[in-house]
Amino acid sequence: MKYRDAYRHYCWPVASIQDLKLAPFHLLASEGVVHADKQHSWHIELLSRLCAADSPFLLATPFRVADVNDPSSYEAATEWWVEMTAAGNEGMVVKPLDFIAKGRRGLAQPAVKCRGSEYLRIICGPEYLLPVNLERLRSRGVGAKRSLASREFALGIEALERFIRREPLRRTYECVFGVLALESEPVDPRL
Repeated sequence: MKYRDAYRHYCWPVASIQDLKLAPFHLLASEGVVHADKQHSWHIELLSRLCAADSPFLLATPFRVADVNDPSSYEAATEWWVEMTAAGNEGMVVKPLDFIAKGRRGLAQPAVKCRGSEYLRIICGPEYLLPVNLERLRSRGVGAKRSLASREFALGIEALERFIRREPLRRTYECVFGVLALESEPVDPRL
């Protein structure tokens, strides 16, 4: 019953393109410019305005900016996440403010998905909360997935750069096929 309720939130009848919904969260590029130099808040605020112009098809992605050095700020973000996931939403994606951020060991991971328990039911199976399943899920190594995400991200930015420079499409496709090749690596798809 809970499994069915969880996935039904993401299902609706589609008879034509008017029934589709998109919720963009990045404006990757526009004429001659890749927007990887803009902060995430720039992307989401601009896209919220664009979504308002076509609200039946485009859905603005709700967001919050949290200061990880301010307990009241990250506690408010946590409360927002709890409320969203309790209402049946997937969860949230935590990102550094900068689109491309550097940490102590080089490039920071571009994003971390923080899914709610009911959405995890869709990904991990209806019985994922059983102790034996939780233990198996906790023991997964995520290093390979992190590495894969970073490499795919870099190839995606390179593909955009090549495209806006109007290089031959085969040069853009080199990056795209690189991402597809990385996707063939054996990594737990639930991560």
